[in-house]
Amino acid sequence: MELSYILNELGEDRELYFNAVSPPIIQTSNFACKTVEDMRQMLRHEAEAYFYTRGNNPTITMLEKKLAALEGAEHAIAFGSGIAAVSAAVLSQVNAGDHVVCVKKPYSWTNALMQRFLPRFGVEVTMVDGTAPDNYRQAIRPNTRLLYMESPNSFTFELQDIAAITALAREHNCSTIIDNSFASPLHQNPIKFGVDLVVHSCTKYIGGHSDAMGGVICGRRDTINKIFEREFMTLGAVLSPQDAWLLLRGLRTLPVRMERIAATTRKVVAWLEQQPQVERILYPFLPSNPQYELAQRQMTNNSGQFSIALKTDDLKKVDRFCDSLQHFLMAASWGGHESLIYPAAASYNSGNYKSSLNFNLVRFYIGLEDADYLIRDIEQALATIGEK
Repeated sequence: MELSYILNELGEDRELYFNAVSPPIIQTSNFACKTVEDMRQMLRHEAEAYFYTRGNNPTITMLEKKLAALEGAEHAIAFGSGIAAVSAAVLSQVNAGDHVVCVKKPYSWTNALMQRFLPRFGVEVTMVDGTAPDNYRQAIRPNTRLLYMESPNSFTFELQDIAAITALAREHNCSTIIDNSFASPLHQNPIKFGVDLVVHSCTKYIGGHSDAMGGVICGRRDTINKIFEREFMTLGAVLSPQDAWLLLRGLRTLPVRMERIAATTRKVVAWLEQQPQVERILYPFLPSNPQYELAQRQMTNNSGQFSIALKTDDLKKVDRFCDSLQHFLMAASWGGHESLIYPAAASYNSGNYKSSLNFNLVRFYIGLEDADYLIRDIEQALATIGEK
Protein backbone atom coordinates (compact mmCIF):
# COMPACT_ATOMS: atom_id res chain seq x y z
CA MET A 1 0.00 0.00 0.00
CA GLU A 2 1.23 3.46 -0.84
CA LEU A 3 1.78 5.92 1.99
CA SER A 4 -0.72 8.43 0.59
CA TYR A 5 -3.41 5.74 0.41
CA ILE A 6 -2.76 4.62 4.00
CA LEU A 7 -2.91 8.13 5.44
CA ASN A 8 -5.85 9.45 3.44
CA GLU A 9 -8.06 6.53 2.41
CA LEU A 10 -7.41 3.24 4.22
CA GLY A 11 -10.29 2.33 6.54
CA GLU A 12 -12.29 5.41 5.60
CA ASP A 13 -15.62 4.10 4.31
CA ARG A 14 -17.03 7.55 3.69
CA GLU A 15 -20.30 6.29 2.25
CA LEU A 16 -21.12 5.03 5.75
CA TYR A 17 -20.94 8.53 7.20
CA PHE A 18 -22.54 10.83 4.65
CA ASN A 19 -19.35 11.14 2.55
CA ALA A 20 -17.84 13.46 5.13
CA VAL A 21 -14.19 14.19 4.34
CA SER A 22 -13.22 14.07 8.00
CA PRO A 23 -14.27 10.86 9.79
CA PRO A 24 -16.76 11.04 12.65
CA ILE A 25 -15.99 10.61 16.31
CA ILE A 26 -18.20 7.71 17.36
CA GLN A 27 -18.52 8.97 20.92
CA THR A 28 -20.42 6.09 22.47
CA SER A 29 -19.73 3.54 25.16
CA ASN A 30 -22.33 1.01 23.97
CA PHE A 31 -23.56 -0.47 20.69
CA ALA A 32 -27.11 -1.85 20.68
CA CYS A 33 -28.20 -5.33 19.55
CA LYS A 34 -31.57 -6.02 17.90
CA THR A 35 -31.95 -9.60 19.10
CA VAL A 36 -30.54 -12.02 21.63
CA GLU A 37 -28.92 -13.91 18.77
CA ASP A 38 -27.24 -10.68 17.60
CA MET A 39 -25.80 -10.18 21.07
CA ARG A 40 -24.76 -13.82 21.23
CA GLN A 41 -22.83 -13.44 17.95
CA MET A 42 -21.22 -10.21 19.13
CA LEU A 43 -20.02 -11.84 22.33
CA ARG A 44 -18.70 -14.78 20.33
CA HIS A 45 -16.73 -12.49 18.00
CA GLU A 46 -16.00 -9.54 20.27
CA ALA A 47 -12.50 -9.02 18.81
CA GLU A 48 -14.14 -7.96 15.52
CA ALA A 49 -17.56 -6.70 16.64
CA TYR A 50 -18.69 -3.26 17.79
CA PHE A 51 -20.26 -4.18 21.11
CA TYR A 52 -18.65 -2.00 23.78
CA THR A 53 -16.07 0.75 23.23
CA ARG A 54 -13.76 -0.80 25.80
CA GLY A 55 -13.32 -3.43 23.09
CA ASN A 56 -13.82 -1.87 19.66
CA ASN A 57 -14.96 1.46 18.30
CA PRO A 58 -15.16 2.50 14.60
CA THR A 59 -13.05 5.63 15.04
CA ILE A 60 -10.35 3.64 16.84
CA THR A 61 -10.50 0.82 14.28
CA MET A 62 -9.73 3.31 11.51
CA LEU A 63 -6.60 4.43 13.38
CA GLU A 64 -5.53 0.84 14.07
CA LYS A 65 -5.80 -0.11 10.39
CA LYS A 66 -3.60 2.80 9.37
CA LEU A 67 -0.96 2.17 12.03
CA ALA A 68 -0.78 -1.54 11.20
CA ALA A 69 -0.31 -0.71 7.51
CA LEU A 70 2.38 1.88 8.28
CA GLU A 71 4.34 -0.74 10.23
CA GLY A 72 3.76 -3.48 7.67
CA ALA A 73 1.88 -5.51 10.28
CA GLU A 74 -1.21 -7.66 9.94
CA HIS A 75 -3.05 -6.02 12.80
CA ALA A 76 -2.80 -3.39 15.54
CA ILE A 77 -4.48 -2.57 18.84
CA ALA A 78 -4.61 0.93 20.32
CA PHE A 79 -4.22 1.89 23.98
CA GLY A 80 -4.72 4.98 26.09
CA SER A 81 -0.97 5.69 26.39
CA GLY A 82 2.37 4.49 25.17
CA ILE A 83 3.32 2.81 28.43
CA ALA A 84 -0.05 1.01 28.47
CA ALA A 85 0.87 -0.49 25.10
CA VAL A 86 4.38 -1.39 26.30
CA SER A 87 3.03 -3.00 29.48
CA ALA A 88 0.36 -5.03 27.70
CA ALA A 89 2.83 -6.20 25.05
CA VAL A 90 5.36 -7.33 27.66
CA LEU A 91 2.77 -8.98 29.92
CA SER A 92 1.36 -10.88 26.95
CA GLN A 93 4.69 -12.65 26.45
CA VAL A 94 5.63 -13.73 29.98
CA ASN A 95 4.43 -15.79 32.93
CA ALA A 96 5.72 -16.30 36.46
CA GLY A 97 9.09 -18.03 36.34
CA ASP A 98 10.06 -16.53 32.97
CA HIS A 99 13.04 -14.32 32.22
CA VAL A 100 13.30 -11.14 30.11
CA VAL A 101 16.39 -9.53 28.60
CA CYS A 102 15.89 -5.78 28.19
CA VAL A 103 18.08 -3.00 26.86
CA LYS A 104 19.59 -0.72 29.51
CA LYS A 105 18.35 2.85 29.92
CA PRO A 106 14.95 2.51 28.26
CA TYR A 107 12.11 4.97 28.76
CA SER A 108 11.78 5.60 32.50
CA TRP A 109 8.40 3.88 32.93
CA THR A 110 9.51 0.92 30.83
CA ASN A 111 12.45 0.70 33.21
CA ALA A 112 10.02 0.76 36.16
CA LEU A 113 7.98 -2.03 34.55
CA MET A 114 11.09 -4.15 34.12
CA GLN A 115 12.86 -3.44 37.40
CA ARG A 116 10.02 -2.95 39.86
CA PHE A 117 6.78 -4.39 38.51
CA LEU A 118 7.66 -7.68 36.77
CA PRO A 119 9.79 -9.05 39.66
CA ARG A 120 6.76 -8.73 41.95
CA PHE A 121 5.09 -11.44 39.88
CA GLY A 122 8.01 -13.81 39.55
CA VAL A 123 9.41 -12.58 36.24
CA GLU A 124 13.17 -12.01 36.26
CA VAL A 125 14.72 -9.26 34.14
CA THR A 126 18.32 -8.74 33.03
CA MET A 127 19.25 -5.30 31.70
CA VAL A 128 22.02 -5.27 29.09
CA ASP A 129 24.03 -2.83 27.02
CA GLY A 130 22.20 -3.24 23.73
CA THR A 131 24.92 -1.89 21.47
CA ALA A 132 26.37 -5.41 21.07
CA PRO A 133 24.00 -8.30 20.20
CA ASP A 134 26.33 -10.65 22.06
CA ASN A 135 25.29 -8.98 25.32
CA TYR A 136 21.77 -10.28 24.70
CA ARG A 137 23.15 -13.71 23.83
CA GLN A 138 25.16 -13.93 27.06
CA ALA A 139 22.13 -12.93 29.15
CA ILE A 140 19.79 -15.57 27.69
CA ARG A 141 18.83 -18.39 30.06
CA PRO A 142 16.78 -21.57 29.56
CA ASN A 143 13.71 -19.70 30.89
CA THR A 144 14.20 -16.55 28.76
CA ARG A 145 10.99 -15.78 26.88
CA LEU A 146 11.40 -12.19 25.69
CA LEU A 147 14.08 -9.90 24.27
CA TYR A 148 13.05 -6.26 24.60
CA MET A 149 14.51 -3.44 22.52
CA GLU A 150 14.13 0.33 22.30
CA SER A 151 16.12 1.50 19.31
CA PRO A 152 17.28 4.20 19.56
CA ASN A 153 16.76 4.22 23.30
CA SER A 154 15.72 7.17 25.41
CA PHE A 155 18.01 10.08 26.23
CA THR A 156 21.33 8.53 25.13
CA PHE A 157 20.08 7.12 21.80
CA GLU A 158 22.11 3.94 21.49
CA LEU A 159 20.90 1.56 18.80
CA GLN A 160 20.40 -2.17 18.88
CA ASP A 161 21.06 -4.31 15.82
CA ILE A 162 17.45 -5.32 15.27
CA ALA A 163 18.06 -8.05 12.68
CA ALA A 164 20.81 -9.67 14.76
CA ILE A 165 18.73 -9.68 17.95
CA THR A 166 15.61 -11.05 16.27
CA ALA A 167 17.74 -13.82 14.74
CA LEU A 168 19.07 -14.56 18.21
CA ALA A 169 15.50 -14.68 19.55
CA ARG A 170 14.44 -17.20 16.91
CA GLU A 171 17.47 -19.33 17.72
CA HIS A 172 16.43 -19.48 21.39
CA ASN A 173 12.66 -19.59 20.85
CA CYS A 174 12.10 -16.13 22.37
CA SER A 175 9.73 -13.40 21.27
CA THR A 176 10.83 -9.84 20.53
CA ILE A 177 9.31 -6.43 21.27
CA ILE A 178 10.64 -3.04 20.22
CA ASP A 179 9.61 0.48 21.13
CA ASN A 180 9.75 2.30 17.79
CA SER A 181 8.56 5.72 19.02
CA PHE A 182 11.85 7.54 18.32
CA ALA A 183 11.95 6.72 14.62
CA SER A 184 8.21 6.76 13.85
CA PRO A 185 6.77 4.19 11.44
CA LEU A 186 7.99 6.33 8.55
CA HIS A 187 11.68 6.10 9.43
CA GLN A 188 11.95 2.52 10.75
CA ASN A 189 9.89 -0.65 10.29
CA PRO A 190 11.19 -3.31 12.71
CA ILE A 191 8.79 -6.00 11.46
CA LYS A 192 10.89 -6.10 8.28
CA PHE A 193 13.79 -7.16 10.49
CA GLY A 194 11.78 -9.95 12.12
CA VAL A 195 10.43 -8.27 15.29
CA ASP A 196 7.25 -9.85 16.66
CA LEU A 197 5.61 -6.82 18.29
CA VAL A 198 6.21 -3.13 17.60
CA VAL A 199 4.96 -0.56 20.10
CA HIS A 200 4.61 3.20 19.80
CA SER A 201 3.72 6.06 22.03
CA CYS A 202 1.21 7.69 19.68
CA THR A 203 1.39 10.73 21.95
CA LYS A 204 4.64 11.56 20.13
CA TYR A 205 5.10 11.86 16.36
CA ILE A 206 1.85 10.13 15.38
CA GLY A 207 -0.26 12.71 17.22
CA GLY A 208 2.14 15.53 16.50
CA HIS A 209 0.19 18.33 18.19
CA SER A 210 0.74 17.70 21.93
CA ASP A 211 -2.97 17.39 22.55
CA ALA A 212 -3.69 13.63 22.55
CA MET A 213 -2.47 10.56 24.41
CA GLY A 214 -2.26 7.09 22.94
CA GLY A 215 -0.26 3.95 22.31
CA VAL A 216 -0.35 1.04 19.89
CA ILE A 217 0.91 -2.53 19.47
CA CYS A 218 1.43 -3.82 15.92
CA GLY A 219 2.05 -7.44 15.00
CA ARG A 220 0.58 -10.66 13.64
CA ARG A 221 -3.20 -10.92 13.78
CA ASP A 222 -3.25 -14.03 15.98
CA THR A 223 -0.88 -12.43 18.51
CA ILE A 224 -2.84 -9.17 18.61
CA ASN A 225 -6.12 -11.06 19.03
CA LYS A 226 -4.69 -12.91 22.04
CA ILE A 227 -3.66 -9.57 23.57
CA PHE A 228 -7.18 -8.28 22.92
CA GLU A 229 -8.77 -11.24 24.72
CA ARG A 230 -6.46 -11.08 27.74
CA GLU A 231 -4.40 -7.99 28.58
CA PHE A 232 -6.43 -5.45 26.63
CA MET A 233 -9.92 -6.40 27.79
CA THR A 234 -8.79 -7.17 31.36
CA LEU A 235 -6.66 -4.11 32.09
CA GLY A 236 -8.91 -1.67 30.23
CA ALA A 237 -6.27 0.91 29.24
CA VAL A 238 -8.33 1.88 26.21
CA LEU A 239 -7.97 4.79 23.84
CA SER A 240 -10.88 7.23 23.74
CA PRO A 241 -12.66 7.91 20.41
CA GLN A 242 -11.83 11.61 20.80
CA ASP A 243 -8.09 10.90 21.12
CA ALA A 244 -8.26 8.39 18.25
CA TRP A 245 -9.74 11.13 16.05
CA LEU A 246 -6.97 13.55 17.07
CA LEU A 247 -4.35 10.91 16.26
CA LEU A 248 -5.97 10.33 12.86
CA ARG A 249 -5.72 14.06 12.25
CA GLY A 250 -2.05 13.94 13.23
CA LEU A 251 -1.33 11.13 10.78
CA ARG A 252 -2.46 13.31 7.83
CA THR A 253 0.59 15.53 8.23
CA LEU A 254 3.09 12.98 9.53
CA PRO A 255 5.25 12.86 6.35
CA VAL A 256 5.61 16.64 6.02
CA ARG A 257 6.24 17.09 9.75
CA MET A 258 8.90 14.39 9.85
CA GLU A 259 10.63 15.80 6.77
CA ARG A 260 10.74 19.29 8.28
CA ILE A 261 11.84 18.02 11.71
CA ALA A 262 14.61 15.89 10.21
CA ALA A 263 16.03 18.74 8.11
CA THR A 264 15.95 21.25 10.96
CA THR A 265 17.54 18.78 13.38
CA ARG A 266 20.44 18.12 11.02
CA LYS A 267 21.11 21.84 10.77
CA VAL A 268 20.96 22.41 14.55
CA VAL A 269 23.21 19.41 15.28
CA ALA A 270 25.76 20.52 12.67
CA TRP A 271 25.94 23.94 14.35
CA LEU A 272 26.26 22.41 17.83
CA GLU A 273 29.22 20.31 16.68
CA GLN A 274 31.22 23.54 16.35
CA GLN A 275 30.41 24.95 19.79
CA PRO A 276 33.19 24.82 22.43
CA GLN A 277 30.69 24.66 25.31
CA VAL A 278 29.40 21.30 24.02
CA GLU A 279 31.43 18.31 25.17
CA ARG A 280 29.65 15.76 22.98
CA ILE A 281 26.46 15.12 21.07
CA LEU A 282 24.49 11.90 21.42
CA TYR A 283 22.84 11.42 18.04
CA PRO A 284 22.88 8.29 15.85
CA PHE A 285 23.07 10.17 12.55
CA LEU A 286 26.38 11.90 13.22
CA PRO A 287 29.10 10.36 11.01
CA SER A 288 31.35 10.35 14.09
CA ASN A 289 28.86 8.19 16.01
CA PRO A 290 30.17 4.59 16.26
CA GLN A 291 26.71 3.31 15.30
CA TYR A 292 26.30 5.62 12.31
CA GLU A 293 26.43 2.77 9.77
CA LEU A 294 23.82 0.79 11.73
CA ALA A 295 21.57 3.86 11.88
CA GLN A 296 21.82 4.22 8.11
CA ARG A 297 20.99 0.54 7.65
CA GLN A 298 17.99 0.40 10.00
CA MET A 299 16.41 3.82 9.58
CA THR A 300 15.51 5.75 6.44
CA ASN A 301 16.02 9.18 8.02
CA ASN A 302 16.89 10.92 11.27
CA SER A 303 14.28 12.17 13.72
CA GLY A 304 14.18 15.19 15.98
CA GLN A 305 15.81 14.02 19.21
CA PHE A 306 19.38 14.22 20.43
CA SER A 307 21.19 14.99 23.67
CA ILE A 308 24.17 17.20 24.37
CA ALA A 309 26.66 16.98 27.23
CA LEU A 310 27.57 20.48 28.31
CA LYS A 311 31.25 21.10 29.04
CA THR A 312 30.85 21.89 32.71
CA ASP A 313 30.86 20.08 36.05
CA ASP A 314 28.80 22.81 37.69
CA LEU A 315 25.13 21.89 38.21
CA LYS A 316 24.19 25.57 38.59
CA LYS A 317 25.60 26.35 35.15
CA VAL A 318 23.56 23.54 33.61
CA ASP A 319 20.46 24.93 35.31
CA ARG A 320 21.31 28.42 34.07
CA PHE A 321 21.76 27.23 30.48
CA CYS A 322 18.39 25.48 30.50
CA ASP A 323 16.61 28.36 32.23
CA SER A 324 18.06 30.81 29.70
CA LEU A 325 16.50 29.15 26.67
CA GLN A 326 13.64 31.33 25.50
CA HIS A 327 12.15 29.35 22.61
CA PHE A 328 12.47 25.78 23.90
CA LEU A 329 9.81 24.61 26.30
CA MET A 330 10.97 22.46 29.20
CA ALA A 331 8.71 19.39 29.21
CA ALA A 332 8.71 15.63 29.48
CA SER A 333 7.18 14.45 26.24
CA TRP A 334 8.08 15.25 22.62
CA GLY A 335 6.91 14.76 19.04
CA GLY A 336 4.70 17.85 18.74
CA HIS A 337 5.09 21.10 16.83
CA GLU A 338 7.06 22.76 19.64
CA SER A 339 10.76 22.35 20.42
CA LEU A 340 11.59 21.06 23.90
CA ILE A 341 14.38 20.26 26.29
CA TYR A 342 14.50 17.77 29.13
CA PRO A 343 17.57 18.25 31.39
CA ALA A 344 18.91 15.23 33.24
CA ALA A 345 19.70 17.74 35.99
CA ALA A 346 15.97 17.93 36.80
CA SER A 347 16.21 14.42 38.28
CA TYR A 348 18.85 15.56 40.77
CA ASN A 349 17.36 16.47 44.15
CA SER A 350 13.84 15.93 42.75
CA GLY A 351 12.99 13.22 45.28
CA ASN A 352 10.74 10.97 43.19
CA TYR A 353 13.04 10.29 40.25
CA LYS A 354 16.49 8.77 40.35
CA SER A 355 18.78 9.02 37.34
CA SER A 356 21.98 7.28 36.32
CA LEU A 357 22.59 10.01 33.73
CA ASN A 358 25.21 12.71 34.17
CA PHE A 359 23.62 15.99 35.21
CA ASN A 360 25.31 17.87 32.32
CA LEU A 361 23.19 15.95 29.79
CA VAL A 362 20.31 17.84 28.14
CA ARG A 363 17.89 16.12 25.77
CA PHE A 364 16.61 18.21 22.88
CA TYR A 365 13.58 17.69 20.71
CA ILE A 366 13.37 19.79 17.55
CA GLY A 367 9.89 20.78 16.42
CA LEU A 368 8.63 22.79 13.48
CA GLU A 369 10.30 26.14 14.18
CA ASP A 370 12.90 27.64 11.85
CA ALA A 371 16.41 26.26 12.39
CA ASP A 372 18.13 29.67 12.65
CA TYR A 373 15.55 30.82 15.18
CA LEU A 374 16.41 27.84 17.41
CA ILE A 375 20.16 28.17 16.88
CA ARG A 376 20.15 31.80 17.98
CA ASP A 377 18.34 30.79 21.15
CA ILE A 378 20.81 28.00 21.95
CA GLU A 379 23.72 30.34 21.20
CA GLN A 380 22.66 32.94 23.75
CA ALA A 381 22.00 30.22 26.35
CA LEU A 382 25.42 28.62 25.79
CA ALA A 383 27.02 32.00 26.43
CA THR A 384 25.74 31.87 30.01
CA ILE A 385 27.94 28.85 30.81
CA GLY A 386 31.02 31.06 30.80
CA GLU A 387 29.47 33.53 33.24
CA LYS A 388 30.38 33.39 36.92
